Amino acid sequence: MSDLEVVFRILAAAAVGFLIGIERSRRIRFVGARTFALIATAGAMAGVVAIRLHSEDARVISTVLQGVLTGVGFVGAGVIMHPACGRSIHGVTTAAAIWVAALAGFAAGLGEWLLMAAGAGLTFVVLMAPEPFASRPAGRDDTKGEPPCG
Repeated sequence: MSDLEVVFRILAAAAVGFLIGIERSRRIRFVGARTFALIATAGAMAGVVAIRLHSEDARVISTVLQGVLTGVGFVGAGVIMHPACGRSIHGVTTAAAIWVAALAGFAAGLGEWLLMAAGAGLTFVVLMAPEPFASRPAGRDDTKGEPPCG
């Protein structure tokens, strides 16, 4: 893999992470497009490292992927446990989107373009869709008075 291809893979990952993060930044303030771009970039870098370590050995790629998922799990837990959310559970959707961004980045790092595009695209669509069964108390305005949690 050429150096130019490495750069392209990392830039593609950052772009899809940024797009996923744009949606999250509409709803929450403490995790946005830049954070998602960085998470996807890290995933892509891990994918490239896995290939460069020993590309024909699936065990190496699997081990690197396990490390990425574990690390991203801690980031997601931090989002869920954010102090601004109080004692209620918030941020699970954002934590799940963080995992997708990391995996989309990892897919880009491996050169799995269809997997990256399909996963990130579907995630963006799901995040943009309204919650189908959410109950909203009468007179509630989703843009005011809510904690900055997603």
